[in-house]
Amino acid sequence: MSAIQTAAPGPIRTSADVKLSPIKTINLPTAVLAIDSHSDNKHLFAACFDGGIYKVDVESGTHRLFGKHESYASGVQYLTKSGRLVSAGYDGKLLWLDAESGRQIRSVKAHKFWSWKMRVSPDGKLVGSVTGQYAAGGYKYEPASEREPSVKVYDAESGVLRWSLPHVPPVLSVAFSPDSRYLAAGNLMGEVRVWDMAAGKQSASWTTPDFTCWGIIKSHCYIGGIFDMTFSPSGTQLLVAGMGPMVDPMAGNGKQTWQRFAWRESPSRKVSEIAESDAGHGLMEVVRNHPTLPVFIMAGRLAQGKWNTAIFDNLSGRLVSSVDCGMRVTDAAWINRGDQLALSGATSQERKKDGKCPDFGHIKLFKLS
Repeated sequence: MSAIQTAAPGPIRTSADVKLSPIKTINLPTAVLAIDSHSDNKHLFAACFDGGIYKVDVESGTHRLFGKHESYASGVQYLTKSGRLVSAGYDGKLLWLDAESGRQIRSVKAHKFWSWKMRVSPDGKLVGSVTGQYAAGGYKYEPASEREPSVKVYDAESGVLRWSLPHVPPVLSVAFSPDSRYLAAGNLMGEVRVWDMAAGKQSASWTTPDFTCWGIIKSHCYIGGIFDMTFSPSGTQLLVAGMGPMVDPMAGNGKQTWQRFAWRESPSRKVSEIAESDAGHGLMEVVRNHPTLPVFIMAGRLAQGKWNTAIFDNLSGRLVSSVDCGMRVTDAAWINRGDQLALSGATSQERKKDGKCPDFGHIKLFKLS
């Protein structure tokens, strides 16, 4: 077994030496929890705090309400081949919408509880959604067994349920492999499971203890979790992100954390992780590979430190560049083949002025330079 690689300090002298330069900010009336880009690179789709699914014009910043969930809208994905949207919400529903008119095509009650995260497979054929409520299963407050399947996979064209898969709730993240063959999901306790979509059979599982902890101040329970994940371009490794152990869970001051695993090996092996010198403190909710460059971004909410959005070199794991974009980042989308990056999120909601609340949802656009 080889040693775990960590990011070593020093100058970056690779093609991955890139920076993020701000372009513009688009304001929405409510927090943006997820985004995806239209194939025309002129529009973004936003899932929002008010349950709305909005179509946003990138150039003008104008937005139009398309669909509506009965609670927070937590996910949205654009289906390139069919020209449709799939959205997910805390109402447990998946909605299929026409991406041009906003007409609702289908509504599926996927979960009894929230849909924490939803993803569409790269080939556009499958929709994966994860759920689960944290309830104490014993005197140690370990999570209770699931009350419903924590991972569900649907046919993206028909909406027919393909697989119901077991996990330990709450399951907070989900990702498909580049060839759409495998689906991975991670939970509150740092456990990852991977399934083969051809047969619905589990292919791998492991637990990393670095994404959860026991709250000793204010919150006497487990807190943390793997909040996002993505497969490597080759599909042989899985990159996971979240928040490391913390002293005060209510402050969200855990370590900004990512780890990479060779999931096909038996047992699955951690091969690299963020360097201590690169990490600040805060909840990391987004990790995305660049579509062409050997880099990935990680972003989220900053508690203490210098950045809440950072670019890392895929090969060395070293931090290339970083910014504090001034908001909690909830999702990200690459535009124009990766020339631009859209970050969604929110700032603190201010009190009403003249009977109206100022816009506190934002989409911030950056250029890679």
